[in-house]
Amino acid sequence: MYTKNTDENLESLVMPLFEVVVYPKSRAKFLADKVTGEILSTEIKNAEPVYAVGLTVKSGTKPSDLSEDDLYKTGNLLKIVFVQPADEGYLVVAKAVQRVEVVSLYRKDELFYATYEPVMDLQDLDEDVQAEMLENVKTTVNEISSRFQGSEKFTRPIEKMVSIDQIMGYVMPFMPIKLEEKQALLEIVSVKERYLKFVDILMEHKENINFQVEIAKKVTDNINKSHREAMLREQLKVIQEELNESEDSVSGEGGYRERIENSKMPDEVRKKALSELKKLETGGNHNPESPVIRNYLDLMLDLPWVTEEKKSIDIAEARRVLENNHNGLEKVKERIIQHLAVMKLKHEKQGSILLFLGPPGTGKTSLGKSIADALGREYVRASLGGVKDEAEIRGHRRTYVGAMPGRIIQGMKKAGTKNPVFILDEVDKLSTSYAGDPSSALLEVLDPEQNNSFSDHYLEVPYDLSDVLFIATANSLATIPAPLLDRMELIEISSYTKNEKFAIAKDHLLPSTLEEHGLDTDKLKIEDETLKVIIEKYTREAGVRQLQKQLAKTARFVSEKIVSGKADLPYVVKPEMLKEIIGKELVRQEEARKENVPGVVTGLAWTPVGGEILFIEGTFMPGKGKLTLTGQLGDVMKESAQISLSLVRSRLANTANSFNFTSSDIHIHVPSGATPKDGPSAGVTLFTALTSLITGKAVDPKIAMTGEITLSGAVMPVGGIKEKILAAHRAGIKKVILPKENERDLEDVPEDVRNELKFVPVETIEEVLKEALDMDLPRPVLSFTENGFVATQNI
Repeated sequence: MYTKNTDENLESLVMPLFEVVVYPKSRAKFLADKVTGEILSTEIKNAEPVYAVGLTVKSGTKPSDLSEDDLYKTGNLLKIVFVQPADEGYLVVAKAVQRVEVVSLYRKDELFYATYEPVMDLQDLDEDVQAEMLENVKTTVNEISSRFQGSEKFTRPIEKMVSIDQIMGYVMPFMPIKLEEKQALLEIVSVKERYLKFVDILMEHKENINFQVEIAKKVTDNINKSHREAMLREQLKVIQEELNESEDSVSGEGGYRERIENSKMPDEVRKKALSELKKLETGGNHNPESPVIRNYLDLMLDLPWVTEEKKSIDIAEARRVLENNHNGLEKVKERIIQHLAVMKLKHEKQGSILLFLGPPGTGKTSLGKSIADALGREYVRASLGGVKDEAEIRGHRRTYVGAMPGRIIQGMKKAGTKNPVFILDEVDKLSTSYAGDPSSALLEVLDPEQNNSFSDHYLEVPYDLSDVLFIATANSLATIPAPLLDRMELIEISSYTKNEKFAIAKDHLLPSTLEEHGLDTDKLKIEDETLKVIIEKYTREAGVRQLQKQLAKTARFVSEKIVSGKADLPYVVKPEMLKEIIGKELVRQEEARKENVPGVVTGLAWTPVGGEILFIEGTFMPGKGKLTLTGQLGDVMKESAQISLSLVRSRLANTANSFNFTSSDIHIHVPSGATPKDGPSAGVTLFTALTSLITGKAVDPKIAMTGEITLSGAVMPVGGIKEKILAAHRAGIKKVILPKENERDLEDVPEDVRNELKFVPVETIEEVLKEALDMDLPRPVLSFTENGFVATQNI
């Protein structure tokens, strides 16, 4: 640190000033960090003066992020007068000696040092003019301060100041202007220009204060008038009551009081409602809060507070409703019946929240509607897709303009009963933003241990949701937070089979489509074979939403023909007419090939719209042992390919038709390169394709397989078995190789499909190759070479 006279040495320690601009000829107080403060405290104990360069830090800079570029280059040479420890560092009192300009700035030991040169004022203003301006500035400051009570202590020191620079340094820290403007004022070299700029700032501040005082006076006058009207109205009410003429003729608020007293609100809620009513009665018609209070009271009176007489749950009736409204989904319907049975035994106090998980169009929301019908309860639905504001769940506080209750309370008001079936649609599509996390707000709603006292910000009183049967729906678990998922019981809804889609179309979709388009079976008939063709060749989905659209398209086509008089009734739609009605076939189903060449194997894959078969193709060429993978494969499939190649090399390096791995490049491709593919289920298929390639043996095209492998040759279980088996059945596959542990998943496959396929459960890759290529895979034996390395020999 340098503490010598500035005329001898123009290098000094830098004091970063946060949100402070110091002006020449003024004193300033500011906080210094502990390191700088300790240095100043040590130096000031010596007899010699202590100096430092004060540079203002640019706004928005944090102390931890401070760098040379964050400091303004124009500042003041400060003479340190006083240093004292404070809570967050050291309190420093300094006097600005001279305005300076930094020539160079560097950092050393977490402190900044600067080389500087003095900046002299450009004296372009006469002394007489300066004296006159000084008096005007003092007068203006006194006029501003007179608007504030007790400001005499502030203005008293100004009377003794003999320089505008002194007043500037004393007043500017209190001026409500930006830090950049204060710094710009310091950097003005011209005395005339700087003083005039300071006067402009004072005059602008004076006008702003006068305007604010005028507005405040008008507001005060209006409030006093409202209070006077309220007092007169209250006196008039008392007079009318004495004359038996009240009957709510003045304010009409007595209606609220009677409704609140006769309502079935809990005592705590009634007390809150009466408190709000009192504010309404005393505020008068001109009270700006009156509409807010009325809306609040209307909500309180419309909400159901007491559970009405409960209907006994009829399990047989519930089963009948579910069977009539939904085809397939046997396990799902059975799980719902079990849930209703538990509710019946517990007197409708459900112990868990249901979550229906499945692809779009599989009937998750309509299942909730059927449950409401089966229970004889009201049905309420709230779509949460895209909701990113916590207030959508918990409501806004009534202090905000346009405040509303959350969707839960709004749904309860709409239901009009305390025990509806409440569907929370698309909970996996909630998102987080600056406005909060709505999924966290749902935790209280969906927790049976907490939702008996749900807190809505708008309602401000606890609301009991324990009688509500909440059912959530989602397409994926990936985006549902774990704490929220933990509060719900998962019921998975898988994709429909071809036969189930046909039954749904015939029993539900077609009748509803005819009704929506003003048709009936006397006007339009769609043959069963036509429905099957639409399902197979014009839709590709797990659910039936696209199927419903195609039926609607057919109905619109026929409606136009009937209205135009171009059709004979009934209009019968046959399969060969679909190209004219709907257009060309939209779905190309992969089918088993008639013949495979070595290196081509049929695999099974799962997609969100059902299962698919895919062909994994391999070839080789002269090279250096490189493995090339194409077809938009993800990381998991790439790793499976590397494992498969390592297994093949370790087991077949010395027996595979003298195949030289080091002088041949291998290329593996999965067709449909525009479609991304990934997942832990292609290991078996990749391994079999490589083995077929290097042995020259072809795999039967009627064989498909799925499963993952390990480096030791074990076959691991995979998911989506039902969808994969259905895809194999559609493609004409006759035999499916699958992991042994997935054998139990075959129970989910429809019986008619199981009867037409042969399943081969396997545990090792040896079993896979025996079944697919009719070959025995050599087992590895480890031995040591003379150099001590482990070598692999095949036996």
